[in-house]
Amino acid sequence: MSEPFSKRRSALRTRLAAAGLDALVVPQTANWYYLTGFTGEAGALVVSRKGTALFTDGRFTTQAREETRGVRIVQQKGSLYESVGQWLRAGGSKRIGYDAGALSVEQFRRLRRAGGRGRKWLERSGVVEGLRACKEAGELAQMRKAAVLAGEVLESVLRLLKPGVREVEIAAEIEYRMRREGASGAAFESIVAFGERTALPHARPTTRKLRKNELVVLDLGAILAHYCSDITRTVYVGRAPKRIRNWYQGVLEAQQAAIATVRAGVECGEVDAAARRVLAGYGLERRFVHSTGHGLGLEVHEEPRVARGQKQRLAPGNVVTIEPGVYVAGVGGIRIEDDVAVHLQSTEVLTRIPRDLIEI
Repeated sequence: MSEPFSKRRSALRTRLAAAGLDALVVPQTANWYYLTGFTGEAGALVVSRKGTALFTDGRFTTQAREETRGVRIVQQKGSLYESVGQWLRAGGSKRIGYDAGALSVEQFRRLRRAGGRGRKWLERSGVVEGLRACKEAGELAQMRKAAVLAGEVLESVLRLLKPGVREVEIAAEIEYRMRREGASGAAFESIVAFGERTALPHARPTTRKLRKNELVVLDLGAILAHYCSDITRTVYVGRAPKRIRNWYQGVLEAQQAAIATVRAGVECGEVDAAARRVLAGYGLERRFVHSTGHGLGLEVHEEPRVARGQKQRLAPGNVVTIEPGVYVAGVGGIRIEDDVAVHLQSTEVLTRIPRDLIEI
């Protein structure tokens, strides 16, 4: 149980040593789990060259001891970050890394004040996230299962898409069915959009009713054993007109081109550009208003980002979404999304359901 967490902490300590840091303050819950297995909701983690300490309050100390191995559990006294700062001062850490994007101004003020004089605070964002971006075999196995579960749920709700059903009803069914199949919850609020509302890339479900001869976009993800999936399919209720079929074919070919470009060593911007070139050939590039994809793992949005101009290169163990789309205000939108894992010599599409236009 403790072996992957211990190895990850060891890898992090190697990075700290290379960066000349004595310790790193880790405020993010997903990073706590990645490094220790702790699933509580309140606390802060400190990883130092001497060991790892998890600070939390009395609600979570028993849980922390049960879920972790090789981690010192410290029950905070007073303010969380005052407790962390006092511990760092007592331990003699001098060069301490922190993520400015994960701490409020007040939290950092308390941390620095409690740490006392003689400490150097160095902004080091993304250190743990850099480790998380390359999934281990066990993580990939869970992500395959999460992707399959999401696909099965999506296929199961297609039978419910009949004129008169409301967006909120479909969203509720999606999240109920994910939990029924073993998910701990939704990776994000499910996107269910009908008709002209499909032109909103992040449409929240409403009481709008489905009508015949209109588009439906379903975008959902499951959390299974802590890991996320993310899948989108577009459906037409009725016989799709020529214009919709043309748009759909453009998005499908754009996604195929992007997936074909995904491989170890390729810049993320090249993957994004492959999708945009196809859409430009269909005269649809200006209708594509977001990035081609994003990293996926313990959180639904992780590194690397698959977007225009991104120079970061894909590496074995990365899992990214590929999700081009086109959106026409007042008419509707089309998006197709799948999860893709990068291996040393190959790529693997984790989501398994067909991508062809579904007409019901």
